[in-house]
Amino acid sequence: MNPATAVHSPTQSAGATALAARPPMRLLLPLALLAIYVAQCAWFIRTQSFTFDEPVHIVTGQEMWREGRFQDWNDHPPLQRLLCTLPLIGSRWQVDVQGHFPDFLALRFHPSPQAMADRGRAVSVLLGIILALVLWTTARRMFSEGAANLALGLFAFSPALIAHYSLITTDGIGVLMIFATAVQLLRWRRHPSAGETALLGVVMGLLLLAKFYTPPMFLVALAWILVLKPQGVAINPRRWNWRAAAEVCALAFLLLWAGYFFHVSHLTMRDGRFVATFPHRPAIIKNMRTPVNFSIPIPAGEYLDGLRNVAFHNHRGHQAFFLGTASAKGGWKLYYPTVMLLKWPTMVLVLFLALLLLSARRRITVPRDLLIMASFPAVYFVFAIFSHIDIGDRHILPMYPFVLLFVAGGWAQLARRSRLVLALVLLAVGLNAADGLRYAPDYLSYFTPFISPHRTDELLSDSNLDWGQGLLALRHYQNMHPQEKIYLTYFGSVDPAAYGLRVEQLAENQRVSGATVVVSATQMTGQMLQDFNAYHWVLRYPEKAMLDHSLYVFQIPPH
Repeated sequence: MNPATAVHSPTQSAGATALAARPPMRLLLPLALLAIYVAQCAWFIRTQSFTFDEPVHIVTGQEMWREGRFQDWNDHPPLQRLLCTLPLIGSRWQVDVQGHFPDFLALRFHPSPQAMADRGRAVSVLLGIILALVLWTTARRMFSEGAANLALGLFAFSPALIAHYSLITTDGIGVLMIFATAVQLLRWRRHPSAGETALLGVVMGLLLLAKFYTPPMFLVALAWILVLKPQGVAINPRRWNWRAAAEVCALAFLLLWAGYFFHVSHLTMRDGRFVATFPHRPAIIKNMRTPVNFSIPIPAGEYLDGLRNVAFHNHRGHQAFFLGTASAKGGWKLYYPTVMLLKWPTMVLVLFLALLLLSARRRITVPRDLLIMASFPAVYFVFAIFSHIDIGDRHILPMYPFVLLFVAGGWAQLARRSRLVLALVLLAVGLNAADGLRYAPDYLSYFTPFISPHRTDELLSDSNLDWGQGLLALRHYQNMHPQEKIYLTYFGSVDPAAYGLRVEQLAENQRVSGATVVVSATQMTGQMLQDFNAYHWVLRYPEKAMLDHSLYVFQIPPH
């Protein structure tokens, strides 16, 4: 039959219509999972007050937009601060503050703290959606659509991914850009065109602007750029991709400079004095015993100043709490491995460890591309172990999307061999969802089901558990008990009056009677206190309630 004169029957037309409708139908499951994820983020945003870091990020982000100043709390690059405060640039949005970090206190929010949270945190949710889409598309391309849906199903009910992509902080952008760098590296390897090279340079520039822990990840990506070929790895340096590496670095550093508004700082050594000048902020002046005299311009000098601050911070250590012990410096080598066991969803860990065992026994194959990607979390984990800043699972969150990708790919291989394996994987996804929802909407305080919520403060603190997010829950409690006089000590940078609370601040080692005393989990551990046991006296009295999984309420009788 001549194709040009062929006549299609109604049955054929209906079949063609059904085929055309299948791709959108296949998107229903991932779209539903994304909707569930966003709904949980919205629930979290509406029920959790500002955490310790958020007001500082808002104030510094507004200073960047309004004054072009990169000064206060310069231990974070500006990318997510700029993004999250983009909806808060106008003069209508204002935070009245007292003091400077770390003695920073947000007194009032205009028009209200919840209105500012809704707008700024929505940007972080958008970043979480982008990460979910990058994970889904990568798993689908590398493995299958079923594997992509499995990864997204685990993603949508991961408490840390809900919490930290619902806050105005800088952790979400760091996770996204490390994973996006690994993904774009593989895209470039398959098609090392000028366009893919330019896109890789842009992604790696955003990587540097995301967090100060990303320079090692930048070097890992740069090493791969040099040696990777579409057909393998080049050993001979003469065959390395020198030109591509130079182009990527040039674009990345140009974007880094743009992130600091093309500021140029100056370093001067003259007459035994070291002087570093920055736009719109005071100079740094130090006496140096050296005969050298020079003066050089430094593009984006605030970035180098921030790296220096973080290096000194890590060297000094940070107040931390680990398994019942408070420390002024931290630095426990087992801190982050233990945090993974206590804070990562149990089913994700079970699936991941089982797959590691199966891959070691060669029951499943690990694609070469996945091995290349694995170099990023592997190097990151080494740095995390030797870090002296032990204050939360958010600092190892960049490893988590890689784990989900590995789990999705490995179990997709096994599911093709047996329906029983497929059923077990689906059961694991359901159990993971139920596990995460145990803490809803208090996802920041999530712990494994093997740990009682009333004992979590004996193990970890800070952003693992209590980051000052419980003021809305306390306001609800106060509205339900208006006759009670409440004394409060909590780990936060917001004046409780900003949320309409009528409470008395409970000072360290202060004793009261005939009142309700509310102690947050981090204060109970003593992590940030002069006396680690300052508030342990309340433990002599029965616990009346626990609010937001982070505030302990005690009724102290009259003497």
